[in-house]
Amino acid sequence: MPRVVFTANLERHLSCPETIVSGDSVREALDAVFETHQQLKSYVLDDQSRLRQHMVIFVDGKTIIDRVHLSDAISENSEIYVMQALSGG
Repeated sequence: MPRVVFTANLERHLSCPETIVSGDSVREALDAVFETHQQLKSYVLDDQSRLRQHMVIFVDGKTIIDRVHLSDAISENSEIYVMQALSGG
């Protein structure tokens, strides 16, 4: 089953343990996590349920393409890695 992992940096702000989920897309996997960690949803997604600008998600080491619908496909053995995107200069 797919595994969702959050960076330790996010763990400092919210409870977000590594979770094994089911689903065929990033959206389905994250929704499964949010069922038990509801406060995490508003930190990762905006009020339109799109990925927040300051967040980035990798599936099997590659950045997702669909930041709006989170429709990127995942496989039975996928690792979904959620982290804060850093910017600045």
